[in-house]
Amino acid sequence: MALTYQQSKLVKDTIPALREHGEKITTMFYKNMLRDHPELNNYFNSVNQKNGRQPRALTSVILNFASNINHISELIPKFERMCNKHCSLGIQPEHYEIVGKYLIMAFTEVLGPAMTPQVHSAWEKAYWLLAKMLIGREAQLYRDFESWSSWRKFKIDRVVPETEDIYTFYLVPQDGKKLPKFFPGQYISLRVNGPEGYLQSRQYSLSESWKPDYYRITVKRDEGARYSNSVSQSYFHPGVVSNILIDSMPAGTVVDVSHPAGEFFLDTNNSSNVPIVLISAGVGVAPMVAIANEVIATQPNRQISWIHGSRKSVPFEEHITHLRRTNPNFHTNVFKTHLAGSDVVGVNYNYDFRMDLAKVNPEDLHLNHGGTEYYICGPEQFMLEMSDYLKSQGVLSQRVHFELFSTGDLAFKHQ
Repeated sequence: MALTYQQSKLVKDTIPALREHGEKITTMFYKNMLRDHPELNNYFNSVNQKNGRQPRALTSVILNFASNINHISELIPKFERMCNKHCSLGIQPEHYEIVGKYLIMAFTEVLGPAMTPQVHSAWEKAYWLLAKMLIGREAQLYRDFESWSSWRKFKIDRVVPETEDIYTFYLVPQDGKKLPKFFPGQYISLRVNGPEGYLQSRQYSLSESWKPDYYRITVKRDEGARYSNSVSQSYFHPGVVSNILIDSMPAGTVVDVSHPAGEFFLDTNNSSNVPIVLISAGVGVAPMVAIANEVIATQPNRQISWIHGSRKSVPFEEHITHLRRTNPNFHTNVFKTHLAGSDVVGVNYNYDFRMDLAKVNPEDLHLNHGGTEYYICGPEQFMLEMSDYLKSQGVLSQRVHFELFSTGDLAFKHQ
């Protein structure tokens, strides 16, 4: 049941104070919840806990919901992203009971006397309005997953180095059963034992279109945030799962894998033939390979333009070159900031500087076609810059798709 006008007002009146103390709220929330329910460490990203990203994401989601409680439809894309990630991690309705309890406790601590019984009741109702929406959507997704709604054992069949810090893993189901189809662009969660004694899961885009007997992911080593001075160089909060995979999980290792999920994908049920522009940087190439392979196999006459930025080597370079040479409708623009002696302009790169869409031939961006679909994947600042340029060229936000694994906000100016 929706909030009454008075309840909605009570919730909104507390938002300025809650925003002001957002860090305190989430720090307190996670500290108390994980102290009383340490088993939940198996669901949370330990790196994002330490660097504060996960607590900030939670605060953002809750307070944005409360701020837009009478205009919830505007938040549906964000909720869809959350629900897909929750299902890839195996989140269940009972987890919402725990989160709600400790979140309201944290609100109460921060608001003090302002958390009257009436405000407390209004916030509980607001939280459960959100929770039930998410639970309902997640139930639909789990039904779509059919018999594979939890974790499934896969063996790493082989590992292929793509660049000095990017590796591709071929994963084969141990039960030998045919794998379900997915939309190119989606991801799986992969779970391993973490160094602190808890399970750790991460999401990795599938880097190959559907095959019945294996899935393929492509992983970049996460060294963490670099800090250097005149004496030394060090890294803060390095990745956990990516480094375990690359350093400690050779062919033959068994890992837990979730059903493919994610709201960033090419809808293969849609027979549209409008041009597609793929814009990626670094390991953001992964879902683009899956999309390109699918389109070339099923819609060879469809125009595809791929624009990629790399520091040095380009992942899947030989494969991309093959696609370009054998498919007249597939065009590439490659930006490299650090050239090797063997690099040849026009052969394996086009520009020797950081990606700048303004330098790309407008025909390769298909800006004059009102239906062109744009897919962007890479670091968050990169995606922000690319989307801003497209907006400046008159591209509507509905035609721009981003790959986001976080559940918080990314401040795209046109969303």
